[in-house]
Amino acid sequence: MTVLPDDGLSLAAEFPDATREHWQSLVAGVLRKSGRDVSGPAAEEALATTLQDGLITRPLYTAEDAPGDGSSGSVSSSGSFGSPGAAGYPGFAPFTRGGRPEGGAVSGWDVRQRHTRPDPAQANEAVLADLENGVTSLWLGVGAAGVPVSGLATALAGVYLDLAPVALDAGDEFGPAARELLRLYDERGVARHQARGTLGADPVALLARTGRETDGHTEEAVALAALCDREYPGLRAISVDALPYHEAGASDAQELGCSLATGVGWLRELTAAGLSVEAACGQLEFRYAATADQFLTISKLRAARRLWARVAEVCGAPAAGAQRQHAVTSPVMMTRRDPWVNMLRTTVASLAAGMGGADAVTVLPFDHSLGLSDAFSRRIARNTSTILLEESHLGRVIDPAGGSWYVERLTDDLAHAAWAWFQEIERAGGQRAALRGGLIEERLSGTWRERSGRLARRREPITGVSEFPQLSQPPVERDPAPQPPGGGLPVVRRDEAYEALRARSDAHLAATGARPRIFLAALGPAAAHTARATFAASLFQAGGIEPVHEPVSVDADTAADAFTRSGASVACLCSSDALYTELAAPVAAALKSAGALRVFLAGRPGEHRETYLEAGVDEFVVAGGDAVAVLTSVLDRMGVA
Repeated sequence: MTVLPDDGLSLAAEFPDATREHWQSLVAGVLRKSGRDVSGPAAEEALATTLQDGLITRPLYTAEDAPGDGSSGSVSSSGSFGSPGAAGYPGFAPFTRGGRPEGGAVSGWDVRQRHTRPDPAQANEAVLADLENGVTSLWLGVGAAGVPVSGLATALAGVYLDLAPVALDAGDEFGPAARELLRLYDERGVARHQARGTLGADPVALLARTGRETDGHTEEAVALAALCDREYPGLRAISVDALPYHEAGASDAQELGCSLATGVGWLRELTAAGLSVEAACGQLEFRYAATADQFLTISKLRAARRLWARVAEVCGAPAAGAQRQHAVTSPVMMTRRDPWVNMLRTTVASLAAGMGGADAVTVLPFDHSLGLSDAFSRRIARNTSTILLEESHLGRVIDPAGGSWYVERLTDDLAHAAWAWFQEIERAGGQRAALRGGLIEERLSGTWRERSGRLARRREPITGVSEFPQLSQPPVERDPAPQPPGGGLPVVRRDEAYEALRARSDAHLAATGARPRIFLAALGPAAAHTARATFAASLFQAGGIEPVHEPVSVDADTAADAFTRSGASVACLCSSDALYTELAAPVAAALKSAGALRVFLAGRPGEHRETYLEAGVDEFVVAGGDAVAVLTSVLDRMGVA
């Protein structure tokens, strides 16, 4: 038996030092087994993943990959972002590790729930239920986005306004809504220094959403900011909302660059009106989307603080560069089909927002995309943050992802990509000019086209929609929610292409009593066909096409009769490559003779392609193929309107 030394256990004792080169040689050995003859750095590159904005994630990060130490970065005379620099400490410039210095059990984030019910009494019932069960602030849709301005008093009845911060989202009615909220503070005896929240003035986001500017909105927002600076130290007047860009398909760096350009534009407006840079920074709250891509969300929020700190430093107010952040779980990632899976998405997104250092986090209920959320979905949403804070103790550590070589590298790469986009917007005349001139829509549309291609090919899978859909699940129905104004940037959703296909299937079901069907002609034993039958079933169900896999296996003698009994009009062969060479051609011919409008084969045909085509196979479906195009053509061929 080995006796440990008295001075404790050294975990690395007697292990040889490992090198990156040795690890790369081991990777190369594994890759060679799969037919990829690479070595050295090329072996590591073979496992790298390219993200949006040209960012690359690598399979291994070491201290060699971390951003260099030194200054916090500088804006050079050429306008570049500068050297990477150190992350610093929480509460100190460049604020990468957090805008607040405190940690421990008193830390965490503001649990902010969104309410958009237009009926003031119903909104009030939901508001009180949330505040009594863990929510710490309210995000109220007002005007076209929710309760009418005249109903704000009813919606906030019974709310202790000196304890519960209120953030308004009133669109083009932000002025009347802000004045009504300030009136309620006075009416209910709330001292002006006790008022907390955000008045939500956001003319730039309104321009992004509607494509229109209203005379006087900017001046009204500036006046509100001056008033808050003078008399309401706990209120911020202006929201810098990046959600319109996220919802138009922006990448993370594009979202950051747009928010940065908007923030800089407000600094110009506010300082021109007489506010100091410090006071102007104190009037802004930045809103970002948090997605289920955990590390990108963490890094985005860290990069956002670092970028804003650079702006504040260049403006001569480095101590005012602690960006106030409100993170909202992404509306783009929410699905209408199998919406229960959204609970998992929002859990990961809210965890990432908390780890990324957001000051306030809104978890959208799982039924957000379906209409007005019910009491159950709101309870799950607020309890998501409660579990992360009270049971997982996520708020007890400041910047828990800090120090990860991957996170630090990704934060730095995102910051530089966002800074480059911000500079391009500035050269175009600033955020408003770039919106009016079409630069932002053009660039975001290009980004979304690329992403749509990955979604169509299921390279970016959507669980419950493009992967493992549940055709038999009844739809979840909700009362309609107020529709946001349109006319500006488009509003996109990850599930939109598949939702259109499923809607066609639903209409066919309503009209005929049955969904469009495809017969899965499985060849050979289960061990040979299960993998491809499962792949084909998931693929066609993503388009609302019901797979019929009965009997379990067919051959050339039984395929025609089984196809006829299935009630399907198209078929898909499913088996191993070896069995395809023996059975695919005769079975395809039998299916065609039985009236199959189209015969698919699951898998790559290889050298037998022409043989299969001559026998009656019309198309080959493979992993990475354009699923949306295939499903659209199948529904067209079936006559599904």
